[in-house]
Amino acid sequence: MNTHPTNLVRKGRKFHQVLQGAHDVFMTEGYEGANVDDIAKAAGVSKATMYSYFPDKRALFAAVAQAACEEQTTLALSFAEGEGSFEENLFKGCRSFMGFMLSPFGVQMFRTVVSEAARFPEFGRQFWATGPQMAHQEMVKMMREAVEDGDLKPIEDLELAAETLTELCKVGLHPRLILGVIDTASQGDIDRIAHHAVDTFMARYGA
Repeated sequence: MNTHPTNLVRKGRKFHQVLQGAHDVFMTEGYEGANVDDIAKAAGVSKATMYSYFPDKRALFAAVAQAACEEQTTLALSFAEGEGSFEENLFKGCRSFMGFMLSPFGVQMFRTVVSEAARFPEFGRQFWATGPQMAHQEMVKMMREAVEDGDLKPIEDLELAAETLTELCKVGLHPRLILGVIDTASQGDIDRIAHHAVDTFMARYGA
């Protein structure tokens, strides 16, 4: 029986209200520091109402992470349809993706999923399916269209190309933030890595 937390969530009139309140508390307190009383207060609902949507804090965090990933994926990939060149739009998309991934919430989300996945493997699998995997599929689609439009040369392995770009966006900053070597990433650092990622990717796959 699959009892992953997101399978126990139900939707309703105040679902998004609870989700927003939880997001705000997780952003300021982190996963471990957040408690259900504060989440219910931030959402403006009773604990009974909150529990009617989410069985526990883990399920609530999973839903917040999923919603954030969906929103950021849509935003990052929307740049592919911009008015600039493909390379310019790709840089904007990478910068947007990195801005979320390297944000305090993005770092906290990653750390939490990794720590919880050790005890609840399905938690990690569900996060992968509704977060990174979803973004990856959209990136593959974008690259396929770029090949058809002549912005990229024919790519034999689109899956690998998309994963390569994602990993290039993590160079240097992401592991240091996750391990606490640095506390924040400046916009200048993000732009530098994003430019490097796009330049390297286009050198390999650019038409």
